[in-house]
Amino acid sequence: METVRLKIERRSSHPWIFQKMVERPTRKIEPGSIVDIVDRNNQWIGRGVYNHNSRITLRVLTTFQDEAVDAEFFRNRLLRAIDFRTDLLRLDNCSNAYRLVHSEGDELSGLVIDRFDSSLAIEYFSLGMYRQRELIKEILQTRFPGTTIHEIADEHTQEHEGFFASFTETISKATITENGVRFRVFPGSKHKTGFFTDQRDNRAYLASLCHDKKVLDLCCNSGGFGVYAKSIGKAKEVQGVDLDEEVIAQAKTNANLNSVQIKFTQADIFAWLRDVLPHGQRWDIVVLDPAKMTRDRDGVEQAVKKYTDMNRLAIQAVEPGGIFVTCSCTGLVSEDMFAESVRRAAWQAGKQLQIFHTSGAGADHPYLAHVQESKYLKVIWGRVTEISKPSFLGNEPTRSQP
Repeated sequence: METVRLKIERRSSHPWIFQKMVERPTRKIEPGSIVDIVDRNNQWIGRGVYNHNSRITLRVLTTFQDEAVDAEFFRNRLLRAIDFRTDLLRLDNCSNAYRLVHSEGDELSGLVIDRFDSSLAIEYFSLGMYRQRELIKEILQTRFPGTTIHEIADEHTQEHEGFFASFTETISKATITENGVRFRVFPGSKHKTGFFTDQRDNRAYLASLCHDKKVLDLCCNSGGFGVYAKSIGKAKEVQGVDLDEEVIAQAKTNANLNSVQIKFTQADIFAWLRDVLPHGQRWDIVVLDPAKMTRDRDGVEQAVKKYTDMNRLAIQAVEPGGIFVTCSCTGLVSEDMFAESVRRAAWQAGKQLQIFHTSGAGADHPYLAHVQESKYLKVIWGRVTEISKPSFLGNEPTRSQP
């Protein structure tokens, strides 16, 4: 096994070691290889996957423990993650769709696996995990016999990790059940499945607030929040808006599966809101759950600006005294950054937002205390009231000026 030396004295157990922290090996090491890692004092600190093509040059798999990283290692890590969902969380009691492996949160950096009834979707975010794909599939097929496996590695990952993935493109169709609500999913599609399990608990909480309310679901995707609001929550009226024509079709299918009437509109939410707001249309509850804004650190500033812009418009659609639920799944945008963008949006819209709850992804999306990158989903729940700016109040207050 080759050894890779760091330029620093290693003091953190974070699984990511970036290129600038790694010395150039004296001999060529094949990208995706398992290597020993030593610090600048040649103190052994762990084993991981080496990839000089990636900004994350080393993904540490075991730290300060002389543990072989072999087939048995991956088998134990995978089964431990699966047993956590099935035996401890007992997710099968509420759903047949949930995340089985959550990358760094399950100490398998670069690997995500989702279950959708009898289909499994594997997504590779690193070359190292992609090179283990046959072993991973063999372990899963043994644990879940008869399942259909779909593999995903998006173009962004392949470009930044330096590999080309050639998968057999197959799309399955399955009907999953979550808290008694049914959804049609399509593992293997370009939207992965058309469904996101991370919002399970948030969908259920929303439903508890919806009785006899008018609900607007912006960036509704396949209708998860809206279908919950109408079927479990008994909302009086639900409307969903999304730009993607395909997911709108899925949303209509999901409404029909649950025998509920929901109005879905295919439109850009910016243009749609600017059209309806002047006509006085308002909703008791507005949910905003947009797609990820950026994958690159250079795009964070622009992502935060876009969050502010869309939240400023969306919050104006809330009836005074109503509820605004806003989400961010952009991992590079921190909780503080997202909260600040929402605060700024409310002020610019002339609204006061009384935050009564914050939440994130479900328990099947765990994160390690020292690896905050896995804690990507942020959800803010607030009650909206009008504010009037006194004549002596000039510029927008900063966070230190309540």
